[in-house]
Amino acid sequence: MHTLNRILQAGKLVPALEQALHARYSVHRLADEPDPAAFLVEHGAQFDAVVTSAAIGLPAQHLAALPSVKVISSFGVGLDKVPVEEAKARGIAVGYTPDVLNDCVADTAFALLLDVARRTAEADRFVRAGQWARLGSNSFGLGRKVSGARMGNSFGLGRKVSGARMGVVGLGRIGQTIARRGLGFDMEVRYHTRRPVAGVPWAHEPSLTELATWCDFLVVITSGVPSTRHLINEEVLNALGPRGFLINVARGTVVDEAALIRALQDGRIAGAGLDVFESEPQVPDALTGMDNVVLLPHIASATHETRQAMGQRVMDNLDAFERTGQLISAAY
Repeated sequence: MHTLNRILQAGKLVPALEQALHARYSVHRLADEPDPAAFLVEHGAQFDAVVTSAAIGLPAQHLAALPSVKVISSFGVGLDKVPVEEAKARGIAVGYTPDVLNDCVADTAFALLLDVARRTAEADRFVRAGQWARLGSNSFGLGRKVSGARMGNSFGLGRKVSGARMGVVGLGRIGQTIARRGLGFDMEVRYHTRRPVAGVPWAHEPSLTELATWCDFLVVITSGVPSTRHLINEEVLNALGPRGFLINVARGTVVDEAALIRALQDGRIAGAGLDVFESEPQVPDALTGMDNVVLLPHIASATHETRQAMGQRVMDNLDAFERTGQLISAAY
């Protein structure tokens, strides 16, 4: 039995979760403090739990100022901003919210894939700008240069998705859900991980560059940890080639953004669908100016149903820890 007397809320959370936390626990919002570090030096020992999110995390120096903390419950699956190793060394339980967001992230990956291949967002802009009306009904069908430039005054053609080859980088819970989505489009699917995943029907490709060479769409859904920083580099992008598309629903740090911009500008890849960026929420002007890039503001799990389920998992992790000392979804 672990009674949680006082909880530190590291930053802003979805309203329903904040309401549930404040209804059940004594909660203090760290973001309300003008000097959070100074506040923790003076009051950090009062807290026995932290609630945060994947976007906010918890700086290691803040955790060091919380000597009584027994558990961290995080909203989201990304743990790159949570000091998991430091917590583990201190015996602090770390909870997160996997599984409940698999479907929505997979749906978003396919939304990006379909959008950039079939050029739906670009076509929407084309219609809204009045270009279709000005050009007339016979303005389609001349194709598009792989760099994204239109040929002449035509809107041009997209890329067929059904029957294409999809490579998945990372085959955890979400990666497997994305791979299953591919079956509905009659896609051939292969994946890259450090080691083969047991019990899955898709072929393992040990070489990331070989996977990029083979596929039409390279979907990135690996964890954003130091070992995966810039995993998608210039070599991988060159292997993907001028007819290949990159989709990233993992973390922005997994892709070398500068190398991606160069590859897009040079026409060395056909396009990209991105939900995440290296320096969020800042997005390079070079990307926003390209028609063959679809950009989302890190919303892969952002549906009413999934955010509710994620908030409930945060609460369930705290409840389980109080009752049993264990978490429903533990990071280690």
